[in-house]
Amino acid sequence: MSLDWSWVILIGGATLILVEVALGGFAGFDLVLIGSAFVIAGILGLSFHNANVALIVGGALCLAYLAVGRRWVRRRIRHKSIPSNADAVLGQSGVVTLRIAEHEPGRVKVLSEEWRAAPAAGVSGPLEQGAIVTVEAVDGVTLKVR
Repeated sequence: MSLDWSWVILIGGATLILVEVALGGFAGFDLVLIGSAFVIAGILGLSFHNANVALIVGGALCLAYLAVGRRWVRRRIRHKSIPSNADAVLGQSGVVTLRIAEHEPGRVKVLSEEWRAAPAAGVSGPLEQGAIVTVEAVDGVTLKVR
């Protein structure tokens, strides 16, 4: 009994897919796609009863993925950072809805949400209702505005 390399390629591809799935995508989807190329190549090798077909197809698919497909896949699955609520308001403009003074926090409306606000360091005088302010910092749940 001789070793059929088509089966080795097929089982190796399935193993790569299972490793990627079992470990939660640690390789960024690469093992799934390379494993899929091996599975396709192994099936073709078995269909044609020729291990050379499996080797050539598997090599060609893997090279094509590495040369072209990898960049495309990486762009599609890249995680885009979306700032959290507090981080999203930094640098934004808002409107004072309740007077803000040095030792008397007030309220501002920023990005359609109302926040507790206090004057930022160096701001002189109170900020009256209706004034346009800019968020300089976030301290807990209080915005520091200028």
